[in-house]
Amino acid sequence: MESIKNVNNHIASERAQLLAHPLYAEIETIHDLQLFMQGHIYAVWDFMSLLKALQQKLTCTTTPWYPSKHPNTRYLINEIVVAEESDDYIDGRKLSHFEMYVDALEEIGGDTQEIKKFLDAVYTGTAVLSVIADSILHPNIKEFLTFTFDIIENGEPHEIAAAFTFGREDLIPEMFSSILKEIQTNFPATNLEKLLYYFERHIELDGDEHGPLAMKMIMELCEEDPLKWKEVAEVSKLALQKRIKLWDAIAETLQKNNFIKV
Repeated sequence: MESIKNVNNHIASERAQLLAHPLYAEIETIHDLQLFMQGHIYAVWDFMSLLKALQQKLTCTTTPWYPSKHPNTRYLINEIVVAEESDDYIDGRKLSHFEMYVDALEEIGGDTQEIKKFLDAVYTGTAVLSVIADSILHPNIKEFLTFTFDIIENGEPHEIAAAFTFGREDLIPEMFSSILKEIQTNFPATNLEKLLYYFERHIELDGDEHGPLAMKMIMELCEEDPLKWKEVAEVSKLALQKRIKLWDAIAETLQKNNFIKV
């Protein structure tokens, strides 16, 4: 646990910045919420790619099957995959959390055409880094996505796990609680049932189950190797810095929108 504590100390500044980011207070209208979600949805999507990269590296997803060398870790990651990719939705369907987010965005009248067009380009087989580079996304969002897929392409399992755990799972409960508080305060009379379900479900799963499972995964992958723990700390810090820049980009979009309204 001392190694986990050292990583947390290394990323404390970035974590504090994210949890107190001014973006949350910028979400004052439904249009603000739409714009927030339209930017944030890329992080919801690329999270699944981090998760599947870990599943590919830590379990066996090919044929013929063979038992991977990480029996405990493959259990941990498969447990997370089931909930993230096929969770119980508010209407009884089994959906990925990304699909839930798209549905929630459409429910409040947000624009999902940009993310769908982006994914269409990915699904046709174009290299994802090329799709990111050629997109009209804010440079900070491009940087965020490029970091994710660079780690997936070039990182060792413990480095991918670091971006996943300290950059996402361990952070999400507190971060989403800040967003949820703003939403519940500013839109008490608006039907945001699907969006609230998404945030509440993530807070519940990541705080009670996925966060602790991800920490166990990190400990099993690094064991007592000081170099691996150093690399985990470095990747985690970078992941949070990229997240801060993502939040900066969305906040900038909201500020421009509010300036135009005035």
